[in-house]
Amino acid sequence: MSKSIAQIKMEFENAQEAEWASLYEKYGADERSGVQNIILKYQKKEQSLQKERQRLAEMRRYEEQYKDCRFICGIDEAGRGPLAGPVVAGAVILPADCEILYLNDSKKLSAAKREQLYDEIMEKAVAVGVGMASPARIDEINILQATYEAMRTAVSELGVKPDILLNDAVTIPGIEIRQVPIIKGDAKSVSIAAASIIAKVTRDRLMIQYEEVLPGYGFAKHKGYGSKEHIEAIRKLGPTPIHRRTFIKNFI
Repeated sequence: MSKSIAQIKMEFENAQEAEWASLYEKYGADERSGVQNIILKYQKKEQSLQKERQRLAEMRRYEEQYKDCRFICGIDEAGRGPLAGPVVAGAVILPADCEILYLNDSKKLSAAKREQLYDEIMEKAVAVGVGMASPARIDEINILQATYEAMRTAVSELGVKPDILLNDAVTIPGIEIRQVPIIKGDAKSVSIAAASIIAKVTRDRLMIQYEEVLPGYGFAKHKGYGSKEHIEAIRKLGPTPIHRRTFIKNFI
């Protein structure tokens, strides 16, 4: 007795990717449209994964270029532009053979996808470091210097010393480790993309917490950026301790 379409569907769902080809062969002669649709669905899924792996291979070109280095660390930041909240830096060292599908510049991903990838990065990374500079520190030394400070802290928090840093566009002063600044690096390097996700998710979670402590500003929604709603709230309610005074001087 032949299996039902529901049973065949379950068999595909429980199979590993490497087993799909044998299932195509096993059920290829089954003329039921439901079975053929299942096969077609998985063949399309396989093509999509192949395309994604080609994209990731492109994003590994810097990691390939410096593969003689044992620990390659990606560095990126989140929050240079907002009116409120800290600037956060991420530092991530991934294993050489690590595959994290759909890893990309954090700005190109949905919040849900970033959260999902954050967990996978934390699980698979050799080391992850996070650094922050407070709004008061940003006002004190300026946003660029505060960003560098957060990046240095992120590197120091790694637990292992990197052999090389792949940075998103900047060269960090005060670090003796070899550095490679890459313009738009978060879209060109898997290590920098991973760092951008760690920084972005860490900062977004913090801004959501600030919303609970400081209601009325919409921090959970705009994450401290200068939206119309945010500027109106500053004018109406005044600045909070997490606002960057040097950034909001034109609004108060």
